[in-house]
Amino acid sequence: MIGERIKNLREKKGLSITKLADLAGVSKSYLSYIERNMQNNPSLQVMAKIAAPLDSNIEYLLGEDHLPKLQEEEVLDEEWRSLIKNAVDEGMSKGDFQALKDLIRSNKWKEGAPAEGDGANEKKKTSNIIILHIDN
Repeated sequence: MIGERIKNLREKKGLSITKLADLAGVSKSYLSYIERNMQNNPSLQVMAKIAAPLDSNIEYLLGEDHLPKLQEEEVLDEEWRSLIKNAVDEGMSKGDFQALKDLIRSNKWKEGAPAEGDGANEKKKTSNIIILHIDN
C-alpha cells in the first residue's frame, strides 16, 4: 500500500523515480524497492523525506484516506505571497527554495545539537556564509 501510494503521487506530479529519489535524498534503488512493495517497512524518516516533495505526509502514505488540504489563504498571508512572487520573478526555482529550507533545517539542528568535548550541554555556535551564484 505504501509503495502504491508513493508511485501514484509521483506519477501525478510528473516525477521520474530518479527525480523523486534526488529530491527526497534516498537512493533510487531503495525507492524502487518501496514502490514495488519489496520493502514494506521503510523508516518514518525515509517516509517523511519521500512525502515532502510529493506534497503529502506520512499519515497518507500509511493509509489515511485523504491527502492534507491546506488553503493558501490559511498558510500564506499577503506579505509571504509577495516575498515568494518576488523571489520567483528574480529567478529563484523550487529547487532553490528546497535547498534554502534544507539549510535552515540543518542550522536549526546544529543549534540544538550538543557541542563536542567539554561542556556538552552548551549549544555549539556556528556561522554560515551563503554564496549564491546564478548564471543567466
